[in-house]
Amino acid sequence: SSSSSSSYGHHNHHQGPGSLTVQVPPDTNTIGVTSELYERWVLEFKSNKTTNVTLEDVAKRDMVLGLAVDQYGSRFIQQRLEDAPTSQKELAFAQIAPEALRLCTDVFGNYVIQKMFEFGTAEHRKELAKRIGGHVVELALQMYGCRVIQKAIDVLTLDEKVALVEELHGHVMKCVRDQNGNHVIQKCIEKVPPSSIQFIIEAFRNQNVKLAMHPYGCRVIQRLLEHCSSTQRNSMLKEILEQTQSLAKNQYGNYVIQHVLIHGSARHRAAVIKSFQGILLPLSKHKFASNVIEKCVTHATRQERQTLIEEILGTDSRSALNPPLMGMVRDQFANYVVQRLIDVMDPEQRQYLIQRIGRHLPNLRKIPYGKHIVARIEKIAGYM
Repeated sequence: SSSSSSSYGHHNHHQGPGSLTVQVPPDTNTIGVTSELYERWVLEFKSNKTTNVTLEDVAKRDMVLGLAVDQYGSRFIQQRLEDAPTSQKELAFAQIAPEALRLCTDVFGNYVIQKMFEFGTAEHRKELAKRIGGHVVELALQMYGCRVIQKAIDVLTLDEKVALVEELHGHVMKCVRDQNGNHVIQKCIEKVPPSSIQFIIEAFRNQNVKLAMHPYGCRVIQRLLEHCSSTQRNSMLKEILEQTQSLAKNQYGNYVIQHVLIHGSARHRAAVIKSFQGILLPLSKHKFASNVIEKCVTHATRQERQTLIEEILGTDSRSALNPPLMGMVRDQFANYVVQRLIDVMDPEQRQYLIQRIGRHLPNLRKIPYGKHIVARIEKIAGYM
């Protein structure tokens, strides 16, 4: 179950080319003609329909394993495991268990193991956990195995999952940087208590900034910030907050800084906002950092927002003629920051802004993005 990094921001909507070919799913209640089991099934059950066949029927004929690794058969077993009586699950499990490890990495078999974890008995789960024990790392790095490990971490008892997770000790970096393994690490962080994932925090020590700039690492760091203890969080943020500017400009790091602004404590949020003082302008015009500055504007305290406004309006006499804000409005990214600012200001701040830039409103209408800004001001202020 791949979870993608949350995409905040206005220019991160790059979707791949949409494919228009619609896959017609095979009929869910039949064994398809293309299946290697088709003839055997029709021979045994006089039709290729699966509707009236039970787990017991296929277990008695020793067909469970063959079905588990077949596109149609796997679906049949999955459906049956959801509502079969325990006695029938036992029969199927007896055939599945010895081959559990092989099924974990099979394109269709992995779904059967996941269903067994979900709908089997506590004993079944325990037995499966034993079978995958000793193989957690290799499964975590495998495209189907990683799904089974995630499901196991979802449903096992605390002791059982902690035992599995311990196998990841010493392999954290390898997993985090892997397209399959990173999902397993994220799942551990979400489902195992902070005390049991201290080894992940240790592995990240002095690497947090580097990992925040990694396409998978940035997701794992966000999960840690959400779920770990405040002591663990503070040790990570100590590193991250030293590099807010370079992270804000990074295509992955910017998500981590946004995350701190949205979910962080007031203290950490204040530290991020303070670190951008004096360079709001260049950051607002930066493709990635502009998303971060938008979040600063949104999540700032009133006092912090006032400081941001002052910087954007400029304080010297030259600014009166051409405030930095005018350059921001012209910019393809910074104009979003200005729009966001107008949206979140309180009435008093808005009055102040209008008073400071009132004389520029006619010019604003003429420049790119400017008419959006003027429209926003007018709509909110009922002005002019």
